[in-house]
Amino acid sequence: MSTQLHRLSNGFRVVTEHMPGLQSASVGIWVSAGGRHEAIEQNGIAHFLEHMAFKGTAQRSALDIAEQIEDVGGYINAYTSREVTAFYARVLKDDVALAAELIADIVLNPTFDPREIEIERGVILQEIGQALDTPDDIIFDWLQEAAYPAQPMGRTILGPSERVSAFDRTDLQTFTAQNYGPGQMILAAAGAVDHDALCRMAEDLFGHLPARPQAVPQASLFKGGEFRQIRDLEQAHLALGFDQPGYRDDAIYAAQIFAGAMGGGMSSRLFQEAREKRGLCYTIFASIGAYSDAGMLTVYAGTGAEDVGDLARLTIDELKRSAEDMTEVEVARARAQMKSGMLMGLESPSSRAERLARVVAVWDRVPPLSEAIEKIDAVDVAMVRAHAEALTATVPALALYGPVEAAPDADALRQRLAA
Repeated sequence: MSTQLHRLSNGFRVVTEHMPGLQSASVGIWVSAGGRHEAIEQNGIAHFLEHMAFKGTAQRSALDIAEQIEDVGGYINAYTSREVTAFYARVLKDDVALAAELIADIVLNPTFDPREIEIERGVILQEIGQALDTPDDIIFDWLQEAAYPAQPMGRTILGPSERVSAFDRTDLQTFTAQNYGPGQMILAAAGAVDHDALCRMAEDLFGHLPARPQAVPQASLFKGGEFRQIRDLEQAHLALGFDQPGYRDDAIYAAQIFAGAMGGGMSSRLFQEAREKRGLCYTIFASIGAYSDAGMLTVYAGTGAEDVGDLARLTIDELKRSAEDMTEVEVARARAQMKSGMLMGLESPSSRAERLARVVAVWDRVPPLSEAIEKIDAVDVAMVRAHAEALTATVPALALYGPVEAAPDADALRQRLAA
């Protein structure tokens, strides 16, 4: 497999990875224009724009977009995160040029038809309503807000319904003009792809765009705090968040291995102690969410109202205890899980293209997988224990939803962690 990166004169980047033996490819445009790039009055517009991209261009109707990709047996989709909006397709190798041209069209030439805006507004408001009705979904938005209060990083990607209800064509055009410059875009492709051919296409499709300065998003500052909503539900939902390094900090590897050992699977400490030994919950896990400049360790559990207090305290105690008795066996298992998860996840061209876009956005280069493996293997038990010890001096974020009257507050958990 060969990875190649090319930059047009206006800053637009093309990154590809040829995967021999494949008959298909994944190709897409990743734009550094996610939730954290929105002003407060724009909250939710990046996601709204993602929806509108499929609603028609100067050359294609919404039906044309769907039919042209499905006529060749491919599929097309998009997503919005806090740091990027992505538009991507999976097609057979002979249709890569079609997919690239179609995606370029929907990114550069959306019509933002007012009638389609009203239709999609209703769809997004339904999506917001669905999220609010899904406790083990919405609680992570509330945790994010508690961790990063009054910051773009803390706002929901979907946006509040009152703002979504007010966006118009001018708002969409303004956000696009502010954030969809060539230096903010990456064309990433993996599978049966020809790098030189895609570079020529990129020059034709994007080379005319004028280079322009890129806005720097507000730096993220983890503050911690609490969100609690008492509601008559079957389960009490608990989410704890802790400040962690971002992708640009090599400490992310120790953080990810620590999270894996604590709550990455059925053999992890939290699963064994909380569920298997004490029966305090059905679901519990820990994971790291990382961004370019920040990260958060999240521990989530769903339990009964009578157990939420004990579960919260047990979680804090296990995090503390790991600084003293985390074993080499646990660290080795977490290292193996991290490596296998990464490598197994890259066996499809879609995953490869996603990785290419992410690493180029963060580092402006494509680090070889061997570099990541070396850094994972370098994490030892002393590093993980030190990471756990540092955690005891932090201020956690806490989100609670459901019958959570008996749950301790964030300050009580902070004091228990530091004791």
